Amino acid sequence: MEAQIAHQSAQRLLRQRNWLALLAAGLAVTSLVAIAAGSMQSREIVLVPVTGQSLTLSSAGVSREYLELVTRDTALMLLNRSPEGLDYWMEQILKLADPAAHGRLKSELVKIVSEQRGSDIAQAFVIRSLVIDPKELRSEVTGTLKTFVGAQVIASEERKFVFRWTYSGLRLALTGFSQVPTEREQQIQQKSIEKDASS
Repeated sequence: MEAQIAHQSAQRLLRQRNWLALLAAGLAVTSLVAIAAGSMQSREIVLVPVTGQSLTLSSAGVSREYLELVTRDTALMLLNRSPEGLDYWMEQILKLADPAAHGRLKSELVKIVSEQRGSDIAQAFVIRSLVIDPKELRSEVTGTLKTFVGAQVIASEERKFVFRWTYSGLRLALTGFSQVPTEREQQIQQKSIEKDASS
């Protein structure tokens, strides 16, 4: 009789244990599904508007408006410089740099700083147009680049600059920039190549 009662009690405990194990497994699967769904869902950050439009950052990709505003501000910061603020200028641009491109960008900026430090040469850039490609993470800025010695303008030229970007973890980062040669510069370069090839 006691053996039968002990057997029934053991069977009841076994069923309870099995139900608890099944419940724990169900909760674990539900938690994993919830975590996977949360990590795959695109994240968004709403930015405080500094223009007449609202901006949102999403992990799904960079928006055209956001890329345009960042390009505009970066171009103005990069292309407007004077000898007095070169250290701050370089520091601010490097904050925008992609970690993989940080060293290369720094060496380009150090070259500019060493050329301009101690001189009276400053430059100002007036944007005329922007071309934005959010898929390629590329932007082009065209405008007038003015060069000053003291307060006198010594050059005023139409120039185009290309900016390249990466977008990861809701962060848009600069990977490189370059000046597009003018037609005249391209012709001079081509003639130089032809002259070197013929000699």
